[in-house]
Amino acid sequence: MEVVLRKYGNSTVLPFPPALLKHLGLKAGQLMSLDIAPNGAITLTPKQKYTLEALIAQCDLKAAPPKDLALWDIAKPEGNELW
Repeated sequence: MEVVLRKYGNSTVLPFPPALLKHLGLKAGQLMSLDIAPNGAITLTPKQKYTLEALIAQCDLKAAPPKDLALWDIAKPEGNELW
């Protein structure tokens, strides 16, 4: 498939043919992540939208808290904080 880069304002864009977008399940306005391999290959990956539930599901609720978090427990107020 051959495509032509085009100017769009101050940017250069790569238009995707509608058939390719449909095949890939992509649509205009979708947020993508672009990576460039050492050999110059470009990889476009759809950005995943996370939900709070999905992020919490990845957490180990039995894990010990970070050691530096203990400093917050012994910290004294420095300003007008309400404790």
